[in-house]
Amino acid sequence: MSKLKIESLIGFNKLPHSPGIYFFYDKNHRLLYVGRATSLKSRVNSYFRDDLYHSRGPGIIKMIGEAVSVKFKKTDSVLEAVILEADIIKKFKPRYNVKEKDDKSFNCVAITDEKFPRIHLARQKDLAAGKLKSEKVRTKIKSVFGPFPNGAALRQVMKIVRKIFPYRDGRCAPGQGKPCFNRQIGLCPGVCTQEVSEKEYKKTVTRVTLFFKGKKKQLTSKLLKDMEALAKVQKFEKAGEIKRIIDSINHIQDVALLKREPRVFHGKTRIEGFDAAHLAGSNAVGVMTVVEGGETVLSEYRKFKLRETQKGDDISALGEVLVRRFRHPEWTFPDLIVVDGGKGQLNKAMSILHSLGLAIPVVSVLKDHKHKPKQLLGATSKLLAEKASVLLANAEAHRFAIKYHRLLARSGLKG
Repeated sequence: MSKLKIESLIGFNKLPHSPGIYFFYDKNHRLLYVGRATSLKSRVNSYFRDDLYHSRGPGIIKMIGEAVSVKFKKTDSVLEAVILEADIIKKFKPRYNVKEKDDKSFNCVAITDEKFPRIHLARQKDLAAGKLKSEKVRTKIKSVFGPFPNGAALRQVMKIVRKIFPYRDGRCAPGQGKPCFNRQIGLCPGVCTQEVSEKEYKKTVTRVTLFFKGKKKQLTSKLLKDMEALAKVQKFEKAGEIKRIIDSINHIQDVALLKREPRVFHGKTRIEGFDAAHLAGSNAVGVMTVVEGGETVLSEYRKFKLRETQKGDDISALGEVLVRRFRHPEWTFPDLIVVDGGKGQLNKAMSILHSLGLAIPVVSVLKDHKHKPKQLLGATSKLLAEKASVLLANAEAHRFAIKYHRLLARSGLKG
């Protein structure tokens, strides 16, 4: 795709680097395609890369050829973007979303119509036959949400939702006495052991329903009213449980859904450098530094006291720092990660990112015996264009780690 085309796409310059939904329109203002993104600007930009034909196919190439404008709607999390995308596709059936895949194979979220409703993933074709996939008899269905184009993303959504609102599935029989497996791990509220009443359980189903309808404000408002009512009658423990639910909704940790689309580097590329420091395994620390557009961003540097790493294990130390860094999806995600060391550190970083479902490129800075940069491992031609910033992020990480380690050593604190 030509550079002129992306610059002429109406609305592109207004796109933010935040989660949400994007909409492509043709010259007659007809909706062509809807998609979701971790970073709206990065995702839309990816449609104008040279490898689009191989990565997305001829249908999307044709769609981009017809698109003249793009609009967006921001969401608070990627999870909400997944839900909103499905709702919009269901309502408007954009031409190229329908063409990309037979939507009868898409997954939906189904809630059964029974005393203690079950919540299931089900394919549209099974629901059309009145059945759930695992059952031979017809099942009464009360509510259906979707279809969801991305099955893997939906499964991650369900894991997050179930942690917030534990519910019953097909492996839990009401009043069976023995706790089901999900009850044992806190993902079932106790329908099997009669720990929850029909009235209380229906509240859970109502909350899940509002969540999948995208009515987050209404859901939060209802929860606040329930919490206040419980507090008035001094049921503080139950009020505290609802407070935890509200906090979970407002701070959804959807790292598994943050699958970054690789960006074409332009403008202010964000590079994060990571390093660890210790003395014979004591006072082990890790740090993160940030370089944007060739300049350090000191306010976004981060420090970590390492507690899980074995003494002297530099590779595990790096792994701990990266895992803890990505427990903070509220921090802006990088375009490139820089680590200090050789192939071991490079492979560790790539393994951690893969396990989190993140497609962020990694460069390792290999040093000589004088601790001077000798080689960049994992670098491509595009990354080499950022060589000066890569080395700056690495040097800053080393300096910051040593400084933090010495501070702890002087203070007598143990890491």
